[in-house]
Amino acid sequence: MKNLGKYFIFLGSMFRNREPFHTYIKNTLDEMITIGVDSIFIVAIISTFMGAVTTVQTAYNLISPWIQDYVVSNVVRDMTMLELSPSIIALVFAGKVGSNIASGLGTMRITEQIDALEVMGINSTSYLVLPKIVASMITFPLLVTLSMFLSIYGGFITAQLTGVISGEDYLYGIRVDFNPFIVTFALIKAVAFAFLVATVSSFRGFYTTGGALEVGQSSTKAVTSSCIAILAADYLLSQLLLT
Repeated sequence: MKNLGKYFIFLGSMFRNREPFHTYIKNTLDEMITIGVDSIFIVAIISTFMGAVTTVQTAYNLISPWIQDYVVSNVVRDMTMLELSPSIIALVFAGKVGSNIASGLGTMRITEQIDALEVMGINSTSYLVLPKIVASMITFPLLVTLSMFLSIYGGFITAQLTGVISGEDYLYGIRVDFNPFIVTFALIKAVAFAFLVATVSSFRGFYTTGGALEVGQSSTKAVTSSCIAILAADYLLSQLLLT
């Protein structure tokens, strides 16, 4: 509970004595490149194989003659949009971006760079952390959108190569009974997960004490805490928005 209270105080401190708006623009753009653009490759690889594996495994399990072939792609579409792309990519995001945020801020803390900013009268929490949060909340939904497309397309390519389902049936299954709200739901989850990863990782890194060993420990704690927060938020959002 002590850490939870400290976390909320940390969030509140970002909005006190903020720097001029133009100060954050360049920092946010730089963070968008580091957080978003540099994550495209790993997201693309994971998403493509995720769709391929989901297609093969779904086709393997739906072997009843009473089940139409197009149901395979229907299941792949819903699994990808509702759970796999937002949640799995968020866990990868926590491992790659969260650890980077925590280790970066932790290094600044132990080398007294954060203390130097505070001595100059700069709100270090706002100056260093707010651009990371904004950049995460902008770029991660875009990464999730890319993931959904590549996952479904990866399933289509796999269906064509393996013959588990025809291309026509796959495309029909994607379109049939489509509920547009699942896209909205996926993007809501993406924004929430991005906020949690950025804030939790920043919190862990910002309050690092000690030396280089503690920086590594803060990075590990950031990933662990972010993953737990993502899973808890996933359940809560599903309960609130889908029931």
